[in-house]
Amino acid sequence: MKTTFFDTHQFDKEAFLTANEKFNINIEFQEACLNTKTSRLAHGSNVVCSFVNDKIDDSCIEELQEIGIKLIALRSAGFNHVDLFSAQKHGIQIARVPSYSPHAIAEFATGMLLSLNRKIHHAYIRVRELNFSLDGLVGFDLYGKTIGVVGTGKIGKIFAELMASFGCNVLVNDINKDINLEDNPNIQYTDLVNLYSQSDVISLHLPLTPKTHHLIDHESIDKMKTGVIILNTGRGALIDSKALIEGLKNGKIGGAALDVYEEEENLFFKDLSNKVLKDDILARLLTFPNVLMTSHQAFLTKEALENIAITTLENIDKFNKTGIVNKERMVSPECCLKGKNDD
Repeated sequence: MKTTFFDTHQFDKEAFLTANEKFNINIEFQEACLNTKTSRLAHGSNVVCSFVNDKIDDSCIEELQEIGIKLIALRSAGFNHVDLFSAQKHGIQIARVPSYSPHAIAEFATGMLLSLNRKIHHAYIRVRELNFSLDGLVGFDLYGKTIGVVGTGKIGKIFAELMASFGCNVLVNDINKDINLEDNPNIQYTDLVNLYSQSDVISLHLPLTPKTHHLIDHESIDKMKTGVIILNTGRGALIDSKALIEGLKNGKIGGAALDVYEEEENLFFKDLSNKVLKDDILARLLTFPNVLMTSHQAFLTKEALENIAITTLENIDKFNKTGIVNKERMVSPECCLKGKNDD
């Protein structure tokens, strides 16, 4: 049987074709995202492989079941794009990549913060145009600042440690405390209200669940310091984009570095440079000089792609041989209800 990969790009193909030399799985690559309209492209497969911007809702899962799909292999840690209850009802297993390179994302978040704060992206464009003025490029020292980290799974933990190494005071929040972080004298667990009110920078490292949806909204922004910088390399819908825009307009938010966007599904990973942008909220965000946005790029390192490919193919190979996947990589509705965070 073959496996159909959806929403594939050149970097996917290169990584998976190299890793597949060990497994010899019959792979068919599709550029289209997986949804109800495209699910039939997987006809003749028993496994589909999905990425973060696919839309695997109840109707899509019904279509997949009808054509004989038994496993949805996610090449991501996040699973908010899948209706887990529907998958369970229709007898389709879900497997994911629990961890591929937390350093890649934590380091990217650090890079975004440095670029946004010190206006490196603006300076680069200026110099390319032979404008060597320094006016408008003033930033601030990270040393001694208070950094709030919401979510201390693998990625959030590394980001917190990186910020501590800059000489920052780091406040962290998670439903589960990490003992090693508690031992660091520069890192302290606290409640969200205190984290919001004390932090100069707030970085989000959470899965998207019903409880974390729009965690950053009008109410939470009101509790923050004036001029706070917000980073999001987690999931777009952790932030209410309209509330973010309002905070940027009135100066409550001093800047935002966003690698994700709540309506990115039909936008990110595509070249739309010759198109008219129809998303008015995204268009408004892109007008702010103090907003730095990238298109879900934080994971994109050679090491991460290699780990994603190997783990995903291991999941598929084990399923093809035994009919089940490793328990620690299996995703169920209980994961969503618990807000599992090992990203």
